[in-house]
Order: sequence, then C-alpha cells, then structure tokens
Amino acid sequence: MEHDISQSRKEFLVKDYEQGFSNYCQFKVMDMTNGTFHSRVEINENHRQQDGFTHAGVMATMADQTAGYAAFTTVAQTFQILTIEFKINFLKPAFGKALECFSKVIRRGRQIIIAESEIMDIRDGEEVAVAKAMVTLMAVPKDSLKRAV
Repeated sequence: MEHDISQSRKEFLVKDYEQGFSNYCQFKVMDMTNGTFHSRVEINENHRQQDGFTHAGVMATMADQTAGYAAFTTVAQTFQILTIEFKINFLKPAFGKALECFSKVIRRGRQIIIAESEIMDIRDGEEVAVAKAMVTLMAVPKDSLKRAV
C-alpha cells in the first residue's frame, strides 16, 4: 500500500538512521520517499583500507543500512526492520571523496521485504557505480523485540 511519509516520520527516520554505528561511520540521510532511501558519506582516511581505497566494509554497511531504511519507510511505526540476509557485489574500487547509496524496495510482502542498494563513488565530478547489493529484511513488531541496552 502506497503512502506519503509524514514530516514527523521523516524526522524520526533521519534521527534513527544517523545514530549508533551509522553515526560512527558518518553516514548522512540525503532523501527518502515511500520505498526509497538515499544516503551519503564524506570519505576520510578512517574509511580507507591499506591501498587507499574505501574499505569494502564501509560500502557493505552503507548498502545494508540504507536498504533497511528504504524498507522502514514502508511499514507502520509499530514495526522495526531487521536484516535477514544480504549479498553484495563490488564492481570497481572506490577512491573518491564521497559515497552515495541509493536503495529501493523491490518486493514488499507482509513480513519479508526485499530491497536493492547501489553504491556510487563520487570522484572527479562524476558518479561511478562501485557496488550493488540485494538485501532481504523482515518487519517485526517492536513490542516483540527485547533490546539489550
């Protein structure tokens, strides 16, 4: 079922996305619509591996997190989204100044949601596709989850 995202829901999703490990990685929300999510990270030396490329772990985390929030835009506030599985293909090394991730829901079931993420390397004034991920997620009622805090 299609629905617009209220301003308060968007504010919640931005705040929720930009906390914890995403905050540590310095991921930022750029945009969202129902079933899509767009994020960005400015790359610094802490994001790079030994050869100077952006670390694959940064790209995989960004693809997973952003796909999860694309799914999160499609469920009621009483649900959380958990990843059950993901696969990522690295297409080219990333060495630019930033990464952008574009995620969209491609299949929405009652409980299982499938999304895809594309990671773009921002380099020399252009966007180069460097990774593509397929992410399987589950919508779980919040009250059924116990959190260790």
